[in-house]
Amino acid sequence: MKNALTVAALVLSLGLILYLYQQVTRLEKALQASEQRFADCEQVTFQLQMKANGNAPRGNMPADTSRAR
Repeated sequence: MKNALTVAALVLSLGLILYLYQQVTRLEKALQASEQRFADCEQVTFQLQMKANGNAPRGNMPADTSRAR
């Protein structure tokens, strides 16, 4: 009986460890996705600020050809 209780406690502990590991993995993926969205928003905000201030856009934005004249 004593051994069965010990084995049950070990199985319960292993199950809890696996569950918590799964939760941490899921949270890490959600954090990475959130950080990527934040970086994308920062880039767009910067580009919009540059456009509002009349500065030439850089990077992947198409160049405004009307100002080149």
